[in-house]
Amino acid sequence: MDYLFLFAASFLSATLLPFGSEALLLYYANDESLSLVFLGCWASMGNTLGGLTNWWLGRYLVRYEHKRWFPVNPSGRAKAARFFNRYGVYSLLFTWLPIVGDGIALISGVLRTPLKYFLPLVFIGKAARYALVLWGQQVILLNGNLLP
Repeated sequence: MDYLFLFAASFLSATLLPFGSEALLLYYANDESLSLVFLGCWASMGNTLGGLTNWWLGRYLVRYEHKRWFPVNPSGRAKAARFFNRYGVYSLLFTWLPIVGDGIALISGVLRTPLKYFLPLVFIGKAARYALVLWGQQVILLNGNLLP
């Protein structure tokens, strides 16, 4: 059940909702009955599917961009498209970044980036971030407090 809760929290944190999953991951990482590998995998899968939700929103909701309620104005969309086109699909490795990452996933949907590129690159970036968080937590636990 803990893995599924982490999956859900990671999913929500990757959508446009203001939510974070790292604190929950670190909380569960202190439970010796849970596998760090499984925690990282479940968090990465949930976060990747949350990014896919943003991709889907970008792909299918862009038809409403002329509406007043649409969250991105045309100049913001053009700026994001220039960034994405400048750095290409490899910018998807940075979808783990707060705020910016959601925009990268969203604009990749608007620009109809194929899923065969989107899913592996997003998963790699998000899994690397969670692995780094877990590694850092283990280093701190093994070495004690890193501050003098």
